[in-house]
Amino acid sequence: MRDSQPDGRGGKPHSTPPNTPTRKPSIPTERSDKRMTLPSRFQKEVHAHLSRNPQQSNASPNLNENSTPAKPRLLHSALYSPKLVQSRLKDILNKHSNGLWVSKLPQLYRDHYKQELDSEALKDLEHWTHICTVEKPCSSKPQELLLYPAKEIHQSTTPPRAATPPTHDKYQSLPKKPQIQRSSATSRPSTLASSKALSPDLKQNLRELLLKYSSGLWAHALPKLYQDTYKCKLPEFVLDHLTLLSDICTIDYPMPDNPKRAILYAKMMEDENCNRSGLDSQTTEQCSSNQTVPPLVIPREEYPSVLVVEANDTNSVILRYIGEGYSKAQEKLEDEMRVFYRQDNTKLALTSPSPGQLTAVHAEEEEEILRAKVCEVMPDKVKVYYVDHGFSEVISKSKLLELHEKFFKLPFQATKCKLAGLESFSHEQAVLKWFESMASGKILLAEILEREEVPLVVLYDTSQDDDININASCMKALQDKSLESTLKVNSAYMNVSVTSVCSDGTIYCQVPSRGLAKLNEILEKTENYFHSQVTSESLVSRPFCGKSCLARYKGKWSRVEITNLHGSRVLDILFVDVGVQASVEVIELREIPPPLLRDLISTPPQALKCCLADLPVSVGSWTPDAVQWLRDTVFHCSDCSLKIAKVDETKRLAHVYLFTSKNFHDTSCSLNQQLANSDLWNHQKDVFLGSRGSSKSLTIPATIPTSSLNTDGSYRAPHTPKRKSSSTGSQSTSPSCPPEHLVLPPLLELPEVGQNMDVFVSVACHPGHFVLQPWQDMYKLVVLMGEMILYYNKIEEKTFKAEKNQVCAAKVENNWYRVLVKGVLSNGMVSVFQLDYGKHELVNCTQLRPLIQEFCQLPFQAITAQLAGLKPRQWSEEASIVFRNHVEKKPLVAQIESVQEASQPWGRKVFIYLVDTSQEERDIWLHDIMAELTDELTNAA
Repeated sequence: MRDSQPDGRGGKPHSTPPNTPTRKPSIPTERSDKRMTLPSRFQKEVHAHLSRNPQQSNASPNLNENSTPAKPRLLHSALYSPKLVQSRLKDILNKHSNGLWVSKLPQLYRDHYKQELDSEALKDLEHWTHICTVEKPCSSKPQELLLYPAKEIHQSTTPPRAATPPTHDKYQSLPKKPQIQRSSATSRPSTLASSKALSPDLKQNLRELLLKYSSGLWAHALPKLYQDTYKCKLPEFVLDHLTLLSDICTIDYPMPDNPKRAILYAKMMEDENCNRSGLDSQTTEQCSSNQTVPPLVIPREEYPSVLVVEANDTNSVILRYIGEGYSKAQEKLEDEMRVFYRQDNTKLALTSPSPGQLTAVHAEEEEEILRAKVCEVMPDKVKVYYVDHGFSEVISKSKLLELHEKFFKLPFQATKCKLAGLESFSHEQAVLKWFESMASGKILLAEILEREEVPLVVLYDTSQDDDININASCMKALQDKSLESTLKVNSAYMNVSVTSVCSDGTIYCQVPSRGLAKLNEILEKTENYFHSQVTSESLVSRPFCGKSCLARYKGKWSRVEITNLHGSRVLDILFVDVGVQASVEVIELREIPPPLLRDLISTPPQALKCCLADLPVSVGSWTPDAVQWLRDTVFHCSDCSLKIAKVDETKRLAHVYLFTSKNFHDTSCSLNQQLANSDLWNHQKDVFLGSRGSSKSLTIPATIPTSSLNTDGSYRAPHTPKRKSSSTGSQSTSPSCPPEHLVLPPLLELPEVGQNMDVFVSVACHPGHFVLQPWQDMYKLVVLMGEMILYYNKIEEKTFKAEKNQVCAAKVENNWYRVLVKGVLSNGMVSVFQLDYGKHELVNCTQLRPLIQEFCQLPFQAITAQLAGLKPRQWSEEASIVFRNHVEKKPLVAQIESVQEASQPWGRKVFIYLVDTSQEERDIWLHDIMAELTDELTNAA
């Protein structure tokens, strides 16, 4: 599933910012019998919190719940960048100089930039007087505002509304909401433009590339991408004078000190309909004469729960959204209809139905009354489509009733979606049959990739221990089973190629087969295809988990599956035919050529997952020396053999005896036996590898520097394992190796006492302890996280002995973090503190790496804080829940009351007032809320 690691842009999220680990508050399961009576005004949110906590509630999901158990990690929207939005808004208003309704702006923005317009931008419009003018027509509704280009007399931006100060006079007023002040092309001093102008063809090619990556493209990636796509070099002066591209893209500098690290965003293309005023009313569902129903709005969340009804075509899957405003609203409507039509004077029969007409239908069961649309009229019967349930039925005309106008207000609840990745196989019976067995009638999670009229989605079944990607599973239904390698116990294979060795002892092999021969033939055609094509159509612009595409491996194109996304720029992939995992940038991926798509999809993966028989498969059993010896032995042997000892069908794992010769009849000659008898199999005294650890560790440098995988002929693989020498004198030092003494980042700058700062609360335990992040630099942290993922997932696994109070890098789930080692446990686990997020984690020592100096430029972002204006106390569980619900994972405004300095950055603590300025009518001061709650709890005790 996706990780919460987004692209490198600054701004404000709707709820949880990308790259912020989800924190579940620790709620004790056993509590004393004496319970404190909670004030009624706080009971609802505490009960809601407890109902969401799996330790407190075992309620099963139903149609009216807006969540399902075991949700995948959400991919959050890109961080809100005011500078970028302002630049794009200028372009839009230039095309709509006569004005447009503000309500139409999100759709226009989505159509042009293939991104959602952040809701915060709509709130900021009235303050951007240098960009636009907002007017409110006298006769329109409060939300109906008109937007015009800025008037020339506006020379400065009106400051945002200040927060209403509390009763204490010493408090300064706070800004209405966090605002990002960041360096961008519009504020950065312009570079001297080159005298060389860009040719029209060059501009067009660059525009095509930028449009492929709506979330932005790093400027330093342009030369290689341009060369690969158009088979010619990008003129060198382009990168030195990015201002030459200002008419086709917006230029953003997330690292102001490094002008070479710029992100380019495509500008809006000229629209044929640019002269339209934009004042058209929203479209509605036309049923028949004068019968209109408002359109169904796609839920805002990226993973809404859906009930899948049916699919006769994967481009038109019928489903219903679950939750508030959807299934609950439908249930309420049908209850009202049932009560309404029980009255005799309201049962008006629809005697002359016509196609397209809305009607109320008296259902057979439980006297239900359902909304329907007439599809076909027959002599005595009529075919209707139940607009809220998504299926058709032929019924008697006597069951039709006139639908009262009060029941036209709710949008039709049955809607359609397209399954991403299956567009070319939408009518394949094998796919549809597989989809019906896995999805029809089930409540699933829908990841919305494109919010079009028919949204593009990926469906997930989260009801099992492991989440199931429905789209990817349906693709596997197209595989030709006759091309799979049939593994039989006691059978032997020669000319085996071992392609991957994992740190837990799992190995991946390729054996000679019809499937492998066909795959190699198709991949050869793929090479020829890309050599002959000069187009940007093959670039992957919409990555998603489970997508099948191509990436370079050993200098050639190979099949990959996207396994995880860290935002829109960095992602994890699996080379399905060799079993190698890697972290790459999206620009390194290519779509499968359409002429070869069916052949490649129908060929099963050729990497066989195996383990060495008689040896355990776990990270704790394999020392680094044992893993490295096995890699050195098999990677330098071009003619391995193996014998099948056992096949575990449930895990799709073959237990094998592996040989570097053809003498596979004698198992005593196997590598299994050599390893079992060697001292490499014994644990090293100074390193303990705990049982907890990722079994998916990379087997080779994941950048695939493929020259390191090829033997030069002068190297002879060892046949008797020996303990490796600790001498490193012959090894070259990487330019990015960590220095002997790591220079820590500069201390994070804080405002003066009494001043305000925009913050995001990443962790909240109670008012006495929570963690802030400065909002202004969050996009820089996003960029850093992406760079760390690319770096650490590309280097060899090496033993790293952690020491207390050491700063290093740690892998937590699928992300790499800057951490402080708090303690080393005897079982191989290490307690660490995330220096940028403020979370404490327990990780295996194998997941630690030295922190290199390159990643020590940005100050540590986590700020430990305590809420000012309150007396120190032991906070109750109920009070802690209320506080967390108000602040955790939210952007707020902080006012510095005092700072408690320390010898190290992570020891510093700030005492602050927190203000929630998200509500238009008033500002919420958190210390007032908590003081009032404390008084009520005390009085109720």
